[in-house]
Amino acid sequence: MIFHSTLLEDAWLIELEARGDERGSFARTFCTEEFGLHGLETVYPQQNTSFSKQRGTLRGFHYQQAPHEEAKLIRCIRGKILDVIVDLRPASRTYMHHQGFELTQDNRHQLYVPAGFAHGFQTLSDDVEVSYLVSSPYFPASERGVRYDDPALGVEWPLPVSVISQKDEAWPLLGHEAGSR
Repeated sequence: MIFHSTLLEDAWLIELEARGDERGSFARTFCTEEFGLHGLETVYPQQNTSFSKQRGTLRGFHYQQAPHEEAKLIRCIRGKILDVIVDLRPASRTYMHHQGFELTQDNRHQLYVPAGFAHGFQTLSDDVEVSYLVSSPYFPASERGVRYDDPALGVEWPLPVSVISQKDEAWPLLGHEAGSR
């Protein structure tokens, strides 16, 4: 794996190093030792997958508040997404900054999202499947979100939103969370 730093403090884009032969290819997607050497989370008690049928589907922004914050390791295993993360850690030098990453079945990149970040993505193709490791089990009382179109963030999604859940559309704007952080 090749670890590329990003514009956001503690977030990493991870490039898989595939080895191939006549059978196809093989690549390591996670290694406790390599992640530990980069100061990244090494324990993931939960793995999730999402499937989105329609191009333009938007999921997020999601996070869990302390003490159930979660780091995530995101990979698009079918199709193509724009994955956007937002640093919500007040003590971070990149607080309230965001960055987008194109994750595809072809580039096979992974995104390491540190605890304290909100995460969301938009599908850039039909029939998209995303897999992610999560460092903390889901705890409903700690679930929070930020609106995908919050003007304080200014995220420019590449496509019109074709599908979004009522819950994601109703997340509060930053500064209107009524003590959620």
